Amino acid sequence: MAEKPPTTPRADSRPHPETIAAIATAPGRGGIGVIRISGQGLLAFAQALSARQPVARQATLAGFHAADGSLIDSGLLLYFPAPNSFTGEDVLELQGHGGTVVMQMLLARCLDLGARLADPGEFTRRAFLNGKLDLAQAEAVADLIDAATTSAACSAVRSLQGEFSKEVDALLEQLIELRALVEATLDFPEEEVDFLEAADAFARLERLQQRLASVFDRARQGRLLQGGLHVVLAGLPNVGKSSLLNRLAGDDVAIVTPVAGTTRDVVRSTLQVEGIPLHIVDTAGLRASEDEIEKIGMARTWHEIERADVVVLLVDARSGVGDAERVILARLPSHLARITVFNKIDLTGSPPELHDEPGGMSVSISAKHGEGVDLLRQALLRIAGWHPVEDVFIARERHLRALADTREHITAAQAQLPQLELFAEELRLAQIALGSITGRFSADDLLGEIFGRFCIGK
Repeated sequence: MAEKPPTTPRADSRPHPETIAAIATAPGRGGIGVIRISGQGLLAFAQALSARQPVARQATLAGFHAADGSLIDSGLLLYFPAPNSFTGEDVLELQGHGGTVVMQMLLARCLDLGARLADPGEFTRRAFLNGKLDLAQAEAVADLIDAATTSAACSAVRSLQGEFSKEVDALLEQLIELRALVEATLDFPEEEVDFLEAADAFARLERLQQRLASVFDRARQGRLLQGGLHVVLAGLPNVGKSSLLNRLAGDDVAIVTPVAGTTRDVVRSTLQVEGIPLHIVDTAGLRASEDEIEKIGMARTWHEIERADVVVLLVDARSGVGDAERVILARLPSHLARITVFNKIDLTGSPPELHDEPGGMSVSISAKHGEGVDLLRQALLRIAGWHPVEDVFIARERHLRALADTREHITAAQAQLPQLELFAEELRLAQIALGSITGRFSADDLLGEIFGRFCIGK
């Protein structure tokens, strides 16, 4: 369990008279299945279910009985009384045999006793509303479950333990102190002492910006660990897209033949480079064609390109960028990062090379023999903005937006000097944007969006 931040319920918390229950383990057969129950006064609930009074935080061997007294299952009963539980309410956990049918029977018995089926993420939402986790930590619960790499899992644990929240709270404290100085100056204009100058407020603002930049950088790296990079391989038929996918994946995931147009549909593979998930998509070759199936494949190619973070345009190194490639480049979205790969250098005798170019990079490789493929991996990480950072914490797109909004308001505040009223207003807006990360300022619709993406039972 994560370290507990604030111990008092949040201002927007509400009483939860309903008892909720859900199967907390993954669907299917398993040695153990767990049902989680949260609510108030659950000792009576445990008595009705097992005819036992569990001892707090001790495993109790018990039978779980139907309404007529017949045995549904037997296993361990655990009781965590409020407020020292995951949700801050009374929590029961029933650990029985992990069969689908027996778990459903046991859940149905819990519902008969007055519980209702929990909504997705409702246990974690109650933990947030009852002050057991802040919003960034609550999101880290889902990120830890969904982590696709070891690096992402380690970063999610750091966020769950509150490292990201501590950084945000430290920024908030600096911002609040600065606001207090500004407000004091506004409230007492007749005083001879210039509070802002005496307290070195402008230097404080500079230090705040520097720390914010550091937190933003670590969060951006964490966002890459959490979501990875969506990379689309595009180009004319028979330039080696499928060969490159197989080389990157280390397996024959795509069909490779000398016949142009072999790939008619998208082929996907996910791999790791320095802990970053790269979601590679091989696509149909782009060319003029009257073949209906090939036209559908090319339409899907453009659909994937529109969703991509990076497009890798493969070009035959023997012919270079021609009119057909220029047509493709002209159609690419202007914001899309791109890498031009000159493939088949084994046929030209050219060495593998990596170059920076306007709007992207170029790499010379041989997908068939693997020459230069490591340079392509480096180019993908560089274009994504990845660089090694100590103690990365997992982050989401909304966190980056909030940090970016905070930075914009602080920059605007600097521009408003010496108009202190406008300066103070920008600082207030910066505080609201920053506070939304941990949930100090959170609308109900945002909470619904966040917790609605959790799995049931969590």
